[in-house]
Amino acid sequence: MRPKKKISQTLLAKELGVSQALVSLALNGRSVGINPDTYKRIWERAIALGYLPKGMRVESTPDSARIRQIGYILRAPLRLYIPSTYFGHVQHGLHQELEAHGHRLVFLGAEDELTPEKLRSFLHPSNHLGGVVVLGEVARPFMDGLCKLTRRIVAVSARYQGLCHSVLGNEPEALTEIVRHLFNLGHQRIGWLGGNAALGRHDARLTALKAALQPLGLALDPRYSIVLKQADRAEGAEAIHAMLKHARRKDFPTAFVTYNTQMAMGASLGLQREGWKVPGDISLASADVSRLSIEGALRITGAGTSPDKLGEAAARLVMGEGVAAEGFTDLVLPAPLVVGNSTGPAR
Repeated sequence: MRPKKKISQTLLAKELGVSQALVSLALNGRSVGINPDTYKRIWERAIALGYLPKGMRVESTPDSARIRQIGYILRAPLRLYIPSTYFGHVQHGLHQELEAHGHRLVFLGAEDELTPEKLRSFLHPSNHLGGVVVLGEVARPFMDGLCKLTRRIVAVSARYQGLCHSVLGNEPEALTEIVRHLFNLGHQRIGWLGGNAALGRHDARLTALKAALQPLGLALDPRYSIVLKQADRAEGAEAIHAMLKHARRKDFPTAFVTYNTQMAMGASLGLQREGWKVPGDISLASADVSRLSIEGALRITGAGTSPDKLGEAAARLVMGEGVAAEGFTDLVLPAPLVVGNSTGPAR
């Protein structure tokens, strides 16, 4: 419904203390050459007053529709046509929770596909986006640029203190649960098969593994620790093959912890091809959980937060539930242990 008092560009300019020409440029989508704060202030005030640009229908105004759409961005090098099991489930949880509250999820693109111009276009107030969820760790300059365009941002599986909200799994809890489980099975020689070397999430998991070993009087032998650039099944197989070169050593690990479930699956297939039994000869545990933890003949033991629950929590944050008026929320979710048949007593 239109406001009782007609809001013109002239009146809007007078209220904000700027020129009518500047208001006209901003409300027609021209952001180049306009101070970002001024541009945002013009649109926010126009929306609050119920301003309708010429030719725009009432039902599609920013005031009535902008909070009904939430955008999401994938970290590089992910793509929609290159499915990620982990973030696919995060996206599912995000979609389900938003839909339940009458919101629609809109894909904006991948980090390395979104130029500053594209971002400004997508986040123009006339596109009615109520917020953005970023799936995975993106480069800091990219996040800095995104935060200049909107303050309602939620990062999933990454933290940007002072910039936006975040939802993460409890990595220390997850690795502590895994190490205790393996230790109780008699494993005292534990190796690490790492992936996604450039991401902070890898460093967090590796640091948590080392910290979990220490109270038990154990330590990670650097000879049995490897980190690869990516973290899929192929990397899991590649990593375990690199380790098997040292299998004749008496101190060779009886168990390996992998960066994620995909790498654990790849490592198990690599071991089987070489005639090793899982878990008879080597146990495998993952520093996260996915459906692979509960499905299939080989169920991977893992600890971590359900990716679906990460997505649901991100949806609630981006909608503003439980968010303080000032500052940002870093939400850390529990990371319980899920025991499969990929771990057994130490040989």
